[in-house]
Amino acid sequence: MHFDWPFFWRYLLHPSAMYLDGLWLTIVLSVVSQFLGTIGGLFLALGRMSRFRAVEYVARFYIWVVRGTPLLVQIVFIYTGLAAGGILRFHDVAWGFLSIPGNVQAGIVALSLHEAAYMAEIIRAGIASVDSGQTEAAKSLGMRYALLMRRIVLPQAARFIVPPLGNEFNGMLKSSTLVSVIGVPELLLTTETLTSATFRVFELYSVVALYYLTLTTAWGLVQNRIEAKFGEPTSRSEAKPAFGKRLFGAAAIRAITGR
Repeated sequence: MHFDWPFFWRYLLHPSAMYLDGLWLTIVLSVVSQFLGTIGGLFLALGRMSRFRAVEYVARFYIWVVRGTPLLVQIVFIYTGLAAGGILRFHDVAWGFLSIPGNVQAGIVALSLHEAAYMAEIIRAGIASVDSGQTEAAKSLGMRYALLMRRIVLPQAARFIVPPLGNEFNGMLKSSTLVSVIGVPELLLTTETLTSATFRVFELYSVVALYYLTLTTAWGLVQNRIEAKFGEPTSRSEAKPAFGKRLFGAAAIRAITGR
């Protein structure tokens, strides 16, 4: 069978509403799951660094289990396994004009929980990169842990967290294809449905590959801009800081004095 170029260009440049719906769902799944996974990763990272052994061990165990099992297995387990065990069944939810099918909810939960384990290690490494002298100085001045993290540690750790975070989202765009196994009509499952109707497998999979390549390339450009912004302070001329800033750290001084 020859490659049908008119068919290929038609679906590439003028996709059907079904294709656009699949593309939009892929983007929504990736963004929401990455956001929730990052929030979950932050709490896991803080748990891993907790002085309470029970909290630390729970966080370690979670990360060990999630990182040690395939994402596809986790997706099927959360959607099918939990329902079969009578533990949790995802039902369709509707709020006004917004309707979220149960399999989409399960897909978001699975992707988010999986991503949280990887983001936990990234965030923990970013926090560990911050000079411990600054945290000790802030604690000695009476700054509470939550404020210390919010005003001093996390803003500085962001420079080390953002680059791998961008890479994780790039991976999330591609990992979202796995939720097709539980019937979520994202871009890959939409393509499989169209191939069953048209029998143009080569052309349609070439189209979907280019769509994913476009998504990851566009995100790469956004990521470069974000990394450049977060890396801006390191490219400035390194003037010798004042004594107070050298002693306590610039971020600590700004947090305490408001300047």
